[in-house]
Amino acid sequence: MMETTVQTATLTPIARIRSPFATKFGIPRQSNIVDDLVATVVFEPAFRNADALRGIEGFDYLWLIWQFSANVRADWSPTVRPPRLGGNERMGVFATRSSFRPNALALSSVRLLEVVPASPDGPLLRVAGADLMDGTPIFDIKPYLPYTDSHPDARSGFAPAAPPTVLQVQCHESLMAKVPEPLRQPLLDILAHDPRPSYHDDPERLYGFAFGGLEIKFLVNEENILRVVNIF
Repeated sequence: MMETTVQTATLTPIARIRSPFATKFGIPRQSNIVDDLVATVVFEPAFRNADALRGIEGFDYLWLIWQFSANVRADWSPTVRPPRLGGNERMGVFATRSSFRPNALALSSVRLLEVVPASPDGPLLRVAGADLMDGTPIFDIKPYLPYTDSHPDARSGFAPAAPPTVLQVQCHESLMAKVPEPLRQPLLDILAHDPRPSYHDDPERLYGFAFGGLEIKFLVNEENILRVVNIF
């Protein structure tokens, strides 16, 4: 039997994201869950050529192909515990969007807000709805095509609908005043969607995550009320 030789390419980051998230904690679990969250795609020096973006302004949405750079590991598991199932049930890794994958690759659709043809960092893309940690490497960008990429009647397995906004958020105005105005509503949306690990429900536990250069501290009580206790 003749063996087939398969050539594999070495992936090189073409860009990196600038986002308000310095760590994984707090990042929306899917793209466009928080659709007013703005990020910037900054191209690597070798790819800072405005011609590569010619025509991209004609598309409302883009696909970003990127790497779970904080979860790269040498081994892998054929099953994972999806957060949508409470972290208690195992599913095949290829039936999930888990970050723990053989090649740690991810795919996100983002809304294109603006093309900046020239800046001190070369051409930039302003996008909304990105679920990427700051500095995440991006390997490719492709236009989103509604006629082939959208399948509204498709089955969605164990994730048949968008996760609900489950928490009521309370934040004193003196604390919210510390947050830059463009980040205030995105922060409230992130908190309302419950950034805690799905298996955490301790009302005494103080949670915190970095967002927009600030540290957000909060508690969640048994009535599903999230109270921001400090921002610094």
